Amino acid sequence: MGIEVDVVVGYPINDEMERVLGLAEAVGEPVTVTFMWEGREEAEHAVLVPAATLALWEHWAPIAYPTSGAGEENRAVAEESELAHPAEFGAFTLFRRRVGGRTAVARKGVVVAELLDPDEAHWLQEKARNVRQGFMDPKQKAAFEEFLARQPSLDEQ
Repeated sequence: MGIEVDVVVGYPINDEMERVLGLAEAVGEPVTVTFMWEGREEAEHAVLVPAATLALWEHWAPIAYPTSGAGEENRAVAEESELAHPAEFGAFTLFRRRVGGRTAVARKGVVVAELLDPDEAHWLQEKARNVRQGFMDPKQKAAFEEFLARQPSLDEQ
């Protein structure tokens, strides 16, 4: 992915989170982030994907990110977890989804990015790239078919 940043998040008054969110929005590409939440021993890894980039990936990815047996356990935990108040970091507000593990990042009521699991972000990016590379718009397809029709057959060569 694009940029890797380690962030230590302690309190909402910490402007480090706001700077990382602003960075992702400014560069317009995914930013890999490691969170060390206060009170937790394990780090949480995520990829902060700007909303426009995520929309592009989801447009070209042919299907949704697959869930596996391990995902079923995570889903059960997510469904049982209690609703949390949105977390505010300066001008940004984080809305954690109970199902799916994504966190929407909004500024002034507009979603500007999402935090995704690194595996999901990588999968979406790869699927979108593969589908996009195989796509021809109608004019390009017609021109290519015309080009192929003008080529001599293998027997004539």
